[in-house]
Amino acid sequence: MTTRQLVLGSTSRYRAELLHRLGLAFELRSPGTEESVMAGEAPAARAMRLAEAKAVDAGAGLPDALVIGSDQVAELDGVLLDKPGSTERAQAQLLACSGRTVYFHTALCVFDTYAGRRYTHVNLTRVHFRQLDAAEITRYIEREQPLDCAGSFKCEGLGISLFERIENSDPTALIGLPLIALSQLLRDAGVSVP
Repeated sequence: MTTRQLVLGSTSRYRAELLHRLGLAFELRSPGTEESVMAGEAPAARAMRLAEAKAVDAGAGLPDALVIGSDQVAELDGVLLDKPGSTERAQAQLLACSGRTVYFHTALCVFDTYAGRRYTHVNLTRVHFRQLDAAEITRYIEREQPLDCAGSFKCEGLGISLFERIENSDPTALIGLPLIALSQLLRDAGVSVP
């Protein structure tokens, strides 16, 4: 197995912290990808399209690198839950999620810039919210400020207190970088993990 330049095509500190767990040297590169919505696109398909675009965009100009792109799309009853951007939108999102199940599609792409090959995976996580009252939602948003998070919560922080349970095959997927799948994709691309 050879040593390759490894790049995380992301500005997310959460994804970088997760990738550090694998003990691999990597660099961060902002992909600059336009996260557009396409009419009628399924949530998992949108997540995969954006993960691939991020990997390809971040790999521009790199002749021999493995570039990791990841994207996450949240949905409630088929409606996308984007990053709220404001306290009011976060409150509305969390109120809508109260007592319900939200589906998170976390897509992953490892792009081999030398071979032009893409290794991909999509992880599905079901998050079952407990019943939340307005005061809990307000306290949570004030303390955590999850305005840049799809679904208006950070499960790696206080957001975990909002749930009854989480169902998935990879505990890191909900944070935004499924390490079990990533480890396999990197092995498929020729990287020794561990």
